[in-house]
Amino acid sequence: MIRSIRALTVSCFLSMFFIGVATTIIGAAARNIGLTPYQIGMFMTVQNLGFMLSVILSGALADTHDKTHILFVGSSVLAAAFITFYLSKAFSINLLIMCFIGIGTGTYEGVTDAMLIDMHDRRENLFINVNHFFVTLGSLMITLYLIFLQMNWRRSSTQSGIVVAVLALFFLLARLEGGKKVTESLLTRLKFLMRERAVGILFIITIFAVGIELGTLSIMTTYLMEFRGFTQVTSKVALSCFLAGVASGRLLIGFFSKKRQIPFFIMLLLASAVILLCVLFFTDLGNYTYILAYFTGMTFSALLPLVITLAGLMYKEYAGTVLGIIKIAIPIGGSLIPFIFSMLSKHVSFKAGLALFPIFAAAGFITLASGWKQFRQFIQGSSRS
Repeated sequence: MIRSIRALTVSCFLSMFFIGVATTIIGAAARNIGLTPYQIGMFMTVQNLGFMLSVILSGALADTHDKTHILFVGSSVLAAAFITFYLSKAFSINLLIMCFIGIGTGTYEGVTDAMLIDMHDRRENLFINVNHFFVTLGSLMITLYLIFLQMNWRRSSTQSGIVVAVLALFFLLARLEGGKKVTESLLTRLKFLMRERAVGILFIITIFAVGIELGTLSIMTTYLMEFRGFTQVTSKVALSCFLAGVASGRLLIGFFSKKRQIPFFIMLLLASAVILLCVLFFTDLGNYTYILAYFTGMTFSALLPLVITLAGLMYKEYAGTVLGIIKIAIPIGGSLIPFIFSMLSKHVSFKAGLALFPIFAAAGFITLASGWKQFRQFIQGSSRS
């Protein structure tokens, strides 16, 4: 049996890498497959519905069952889905396969952060940020890989499935010893946390942050080709710049932010997102679009890992449960906002759908600002420590 903490940590990072691959491949290959904006939105919606079911179930099971066994099941499902995606041209069949992709990635999201908290007693912020950095790295690598494969996205999907199958074998042989136990029942923990306004605020911000980021990832290449005259390759280069901004910002903030600064960083990133999204989607900057895409990506860089870290630190005694609650917002945001975009683009216009993204970023900023006093005690306590 494999019990190395280092190997298990790396396996968590690699798992998150394939979340990035799964969430980006539709946006990067949409034009090659021949998807319409409506179909893109439906794929993202179904994927995130599967993610929602999985993250709830795997998060609950992680408190009572071996985490590596749960990850083995999730990896097996994801590997099969990657290999079979678009072997058939039937849209309905691929919608179902996309649901299974969501189930596999939801298992990774539901278990890996809790697993890292079990394995590492200090610097949780760093490990969670690095863990989510690998999501961005996966998104960036699959985009670049499609460019170098000359758009042969089917090959990349099959190869991803093979690697995930190897990862499933690793989890089958691995064991995580120990782990933090909670004596209170799940119902007791849920009742307490659901009464906490701070949990609700972070939940809402997560919906906005995830929905905007995934929506932008999904429609970036289509938007640039239809309205800005980009080609198949140059639009993917712009998407790569966006992902590079997310990746670099996530690492920088993860390494240098202090605990007491987390709420301030969340507010700053949301405010920046409002401005840069407006410029990106409603201003033609020509070749400067690549630079703008990079800095827009930076605004999304650490939003999700910072929210997850903040929730875990504020309710450390119930960290696993509160992270499970917050992560339910990931598929809600990832399905709701792309679905609204899909409906607007079909029944109004593509540009009307684009306006949603800065509007939701502003709503996230207002939500955090309205409940700022909920985080003062955490900031003051972190300053004293």
